[in-house]
Amino acid sequence: MSNQGTTKFFTKDTVQRKWVLIDAKDKTLGRLATEIAAILRGKNKAEFTPNQDCGDFVVVVNCAEIKVTGKKPKQKLYQRHSGIPGGFKEETLESLLKRRPLEVLRRAVKGMLPHNRLSDRLITKLKLYAGAEHEQQAQLK
Repeated sequence: MSNQGTTKFFTKDTVQRKWVLIDAKDKTLGRLATEIAAILRGKNKAEFTPNQDCGDFVVVVNCAEIKVTGKKPKQKLYQRHSGIPGGFKEETLESLLKRRPLEVLRRAVKGMLPHNRLSDRLITKLKLYAGAEHEQQAQLK
């Protein structure tokens, strides 16, 4: 007879979710994205289950004031294709930050999540705002 316990798996119904507020002002893009991705997945909790959505909600303010190091603003490229011939477009990090500052952080976090159906559910729990004001005042109290 062995004296082993049973492994306890948590489901999305048994997990207690919190709301986490993060200020992105003067933080490095990659380091902030890894921190956010870990919170979204629930890796900071003892009841982490890899195949379940057991993470918390994340509200990030001041996304427009995020920092990158080195020559990345001019050298890092974001690429997309519309699907039609000649529809390939690329732009630098610098121009994307001016045009859509929230998209830079959203793409960085999405790239650090698992590449399956679970990431589509996890990314919906990420709320990004360019300034200091946000709409999640009621949830954060």
